[in-house]
Amino acid sequence: MASQLILNVRGGYHFLQGIAPYSSGVITVPGREIVHATLSSPVPWRQGLIGVREYLEQWGLDHFCLCGVELRCPEPHPMSGFIDFNKQYRALLEEWNVLVNEENPIARTNVAPVVNPPNETLLYGFSFVGPSDSSAPTFVVAGGGELPHRELSDQHIVRFGETSEAALQEKARCVVDIMRTRLDRLGASEQPLSSIRVYCAHPIHHLLEHVIIAGIPDAARVGIQWFYSRPPIRNIEFEMDLRGVRRELIIAEL
Repeated sequence: MASQLILNVRGGYHFLQGIAPYSSGVITVPGREIVHATLSSPVPWRQGLIGVREYLEQWGLDHFCLCGVELRCPEPHPMSGFIDFNKQYRALLEEWNVLVNEENPIARTNVAPVVNPPNETLLYGFSFVGPSDSSAPTFVVAGGGELPHRELSDQHIVRFGETSEAALQEKARCVVDIMRTRLDRLGASEQPLSSIRVYCAHPIHHLLEHVIIAGIPDAARVGIQWFYSRPPIRNIEFEMDLRGVRRELIIAEL
């Protein structure tokens, strides 16, 4: 079943239906724009989200305007561990009454750094919706790996357990297709990208021209930011996320 685009009236954006812990992406309604923020010092995820809520209040916004979350975890989870963490994460959003008709509107990326990983899951960055004088939409596409089905199951991972050059090409091609599909369903495929990020612990040079740039031509213009990180689930090897925003912030502390 194709994901649906759903209006989050309180947040000022549409979101693409994803799975229980996160949506597949978000795009603003007219008169609103997404602002992306990165924390210079990441903090534990629950404390961080509470800090984000207070930060938004200082902007005169409520927590419904939160539309994207970026996390860093200690290591890739087994599938069952990832599901357990997601239950805790979703429970906080349910407590805050964030869900829209039982759907989670907030996009998310969660990856595990290879070098100097944290001891616990941290909030690395976030995106929120604020007022804008521009009619051009802004958007965030959630992180996605080579798991093309909405069901979280090892059996759906492309080239499960393989890391050869050919396997990584197939995995990356799958992820690029997922990113393009999400852009299309958000209605953002004709909009300029401001950030293209890859999360992978393997060399990606052989993937750049014929897989990533071939599938997402804007990558030749804006470049690709490669995080030496693993996706959050064991045996997933390649992840990407995208965004098209006009404002980027660095926040010293929440």
